[in-house]
Amino acid sequence: MGARHVINLTIARCAGRNFNPRLSMGYLQGLMGVHPDSRHHLPPPLPPTAPHAPLPKQFDARAAWPQCPTIQEIRDQGSCGSCWAFGAVEVMSDRWCIHSLAKQHFHFSAENLVSCCHICGFGCNGGFPGSAFKYWVTTGLVSGGSYNSSQGCQPYEIAPCEHHVKGGRPKCSEGGGTPKCSRNCENAYSVPYESDLHRGGQAYSIAKDQEQIMAEIMTNGPVEGAFTVYVDFLHYKSGVYQHRHGLPLGGHAIRVLGWGEEPALLTGSVPTPGIPTGGIMEWQKPPLVVGGLARGRSTKSSIE
Repeated sequence: MGARHVINLTIARCAGRNFNPRLSMGYLQGLMGVHPDSRHHLPPPLPPTAPHAPLPKQFDARAAWPQCPTIQEIRDQGSCGSCWAFGAVEVMSDRWCIHSLAKQHFHFSAENLVSCCHICGFGCNGGFPGSAFKYWVTTGLVSGGSYNSSQGCQPYEIAPCEHHVKGGRPKCSEGGGTPKCSRNCENAYSVPYESDLHRGGQAYSIAKDQEQIMAEIMTNGPVEGAFTVYVDFLHYKSGVYQHRHGLPLGGHAIRVLGWGEEPALLTGSVPTPGIPTGGIMEWQKPPLVVGGLARGRSTKSSIE
């Protein structure tokens, strides 16, 4: 799954300037953290299976599992190309709840993954979504909330910033580095680091098949995907996004929550911090299919 091969998206029903014009193109490209070599780091694919029942015309993980609050959450990566890690920990957190039947809630730490997973790539300079799930299974991750939240063992230490024209957050700045890996929890957190590590039961990928991906979301919860960002995506405001013009800028990782229908279109919703529509973006799906999705699944023994 090279970033340029994942899916071909772009244009918006409603367009307009979305990112601050003072932000350089280099800075924006730095936020696109899916490394071009990501296809070489996918976990083993699951064999294709026939859906047990007809797939519905629309599905929204937020409505399917309302008792899992992390599905509603949209995190902010700040001035760091850590989308590969954010998509991963969001999916891990969602599935931990789903596969425990909402009896277990664990907010996996983006900070821990970005700073300590050295097999995952280059931290804030981009990484491999597939390796994030393999690391979750073999090494595990601790808990951690958003910046300045004091939630969990290792909250995110990079402040959110205002990527867009208007907003109440601080202005984004260029040149930030990857946080240093720490094997300790915050002083206020009572659980030791080693005891806070939680591991997934299995890491796997899904082929570039629309129905396989849809069935996976409906059965096991949100998935992490990646798409190629083109120049016209920077003008996305709302509606269904399709690629119409412009050169590719890089690869961006997202969490895919479901799908739906509009006239002649199928759409998939993805959380993207700062997008004016509350962080939910829609893209035209056929024939634009997310490929090489990597995610993990918690086994029963892992969550009890």
